[in-house]
Amino acid sequence: MKNARIVIVSPALQDANNGNWTTAQRWQRMLASTFDVQILRHWSPAALSDAPDVMLALHARRSADSIAAWAQYRVVARKAPGLAVVLTGTDLYRDIQVDAPAQQSLQQAQLLVTLQERGPQALPPEFREKARVIFPSMSIRRTLPKTARHLRVAVVGHLRDEKSPQTIFALARLLRARPDIRINHIGAPLDSVLGEQARATARQCPAYRWLGAQPREATRRLIQRAHLLLHPSSMEGGAHVVMEAVCSGTPVLASRIDGNVGMLGQDYAGLFAQHDADAVARWLLVARAAQEVAGQCALGQLMAQCALRAKLFAPQIEQARLRQLVADLLPQDRQMRKPNVNRFDTNP
Repeated sequence: MKNARIVIVSPALQDANNGNWTTAQRWQRMLASTFDVQILRHWSPAALSDAPDVMLALHARRSADSIAAWAQYRVVARKAPGLAVVLTGTDLYRDIQVDAPAQQSLQQAQLLVTLQERGPQALPPEFREKARVIFPSMSIRRTLPKTARHLRVAVVGHLRDEKSPQTIFALARLLRARPDIRINHIGAPLDSVLGEQARATARQCPAYRWLGAQPREATRRLIQRAHLLLHPSSMEGGAHVVMEAVCSGTPVLASRIDGNVGMLGQDYAGLFAQHDADAVARWLLVARAAQEVAGQCALGQLMAQCALRAKLFAPQIEQARLRQLVADLLPQDRQMRKPNVNRFDTNP
């Protein structure tokens, strides 16, 4: 029997270098040894006899056309749904409340996936039974040596309102007289106004550097060298960069929003109120003072919590849950042996 065919619909491909593409590419690798897997920006049926067995559609609103085409095809072909919608960001915390195509995507999906443990709570109650949590993953990376001469803060996120770059700009101005606290900011200027604000901030605040878009490996090495990853987003579905920092031995300071809490845990000590640059500045000043006295940052509690959390982001766990998802979506005649993974279990 031929391998079952899977299509991953991603609204962003390699040129976007964002979380949706990262998820699509990683899932393709995890499934490729067993299935024929294709990544597409859009899907429509070329012929009823030539359609995949399963669709994994990333983002309820941006992939809504492909989701609707799939649902209609399944009605015409009289086959089981075979569709999972993966809620990856703004769709989970905004679109499904206000956007009709995104709401329709929830109804048409056989299963729904969120990328962090608080995600199912954001769904309308009638859809929560469909929900599964699949944390993103990466292998543990060694922590690179970190200088004691200054506190190095990494920020990774394209310049758009949801990532709250304004909080970073305000923080840089608050710390303008502290060249010993350096902020390195990676992200493409998706909003030209925010791009100009980043340039202006860099001119006014020498310790702030906006690096623009960077290759993936360069970004990971920046995170590895940093004492801290700062992630001030106002809306997140489950940021890959948080997981990458945790798995690189770099603690995280993040806004207290559900997408971050779902990645780091309710009791994580490094959470601050949205847009509160003053609170972040106070936190960094304390960390730098401890670094000057003891030769190391006062980040021990965050590092210990991140080390425990890193176990959730193991590739073998993500792969097992992903394969379970696909197995449950396959038509009966294409079923394979299913791994034993419980839906809402977030223990490794």
